[in-house]
Amino acid sequence: MESKLRALLPDAELIRMYEQMVLSREFEESCAEQYTKGHITGFLHLYSGQEAVAVGATAGLHRDDYILSAYREHAQAIVRGAEPRRVMAELFGKRTGICKGKGGSMHLFDPNLSFMGGYAIVGGQFPIAVGLAFAAKFRKEGRIVACFFGDGAANQGTFHESLNWARLWELPVLFICENNSYGIGTSVERASALPDIHRRTCGYDIPSERVHGMDVIAVYEAVKWAAEWVREQNRPFLIEAITYRFRGHSMSDPGKYRSLAEVELWKSRDPIPAFANRLVEEEIATEAQLEGIKQQALVTVADAVKFAEDSPWPEDSEVWEDVYA
Repeated sequence: MESKLRALLPDAELIRMYEQMVLSREFEESCAEQYTKGHITGFLHLYSGQEAVAVGATAGLHRDDYILSAYREHAQAIVRGAEPRRVMAELFGKRTGICKGKGGSMHLFDPNLSFMGGYAIVGGQFPIAVGLAFAAKFRKEGRIVACFFGDGAANQGTFHESLNWARLWELPVLFICENNSYGIGTSVERASALPDIHRRTCGYDIPSERVHGMDVIAVYEAVKWAAEWVREQNRPFLIEAITYRFRGHSMSDPGKYRSLAEVELWKSRDPIPAFANRLVEEEIATEAQLEGIKQQALVTVADAVKFAEDSPWPEDSEVWEDVYA
């Protein structure tokens, strides 16, 4: 049988996509466990169900392209290259964390990976993305900015202001909306006069596209094409990825505003088993290989938890460090 996947990417890269989705899922499920144990405190927003967006989009970008996100960004940081150990330690608030334990769940940041932060303020990443794009264009660096955001952020003033300036100044920004249908507990249909978020860009003369966000290959193809268009044209583009979070908005959210039937419908579209089936059907991987990948992910996550548990807390005096760049 001719493989449609092999026409797009080598086997190793396809399997790598699967590895990243599985690792992201197991990491998040472990975070939920650690939260219930009291090892992770504050707000914790999990990404389970949305893995195809982070993995597919990151695969379609260049390694030096900037990435910004919101507060549901653990998986995006790990897929970008952050060590699971350091991410988990950050969630625990430990000194060995990616931000020395000072950022926590919502503020992962690593400029060495061009991962320019998760932002707790809804829509807070938009102006920063535009600023980074302006700098990249001014310096003629050839890199673009991928700005991830949720459907709820599309109603913030910063969204419209940033789209306007990105188009007016012709800046290389790829806006990626992860539309999981809910802003906390309010459905996008109840909160937005125009729930088709990708259509909003017409007011700023910015092209856009909607993509099936539960299909890692669909996301990869859309982002790869759009990223190169943005790079060549030095103009913004927007992708709306239709996806779904399997858990509540945060760990404190029981998600009672969603029907069981709705949740089960979306779980039947789970991007991980769907991609696994394609890999097996097209003889890129065996079921045994895929099971081995899951077991390795469990080992990696368990190691990350152990590392976080054993890591030291920051010293009180460190509160005065890293205040200014």
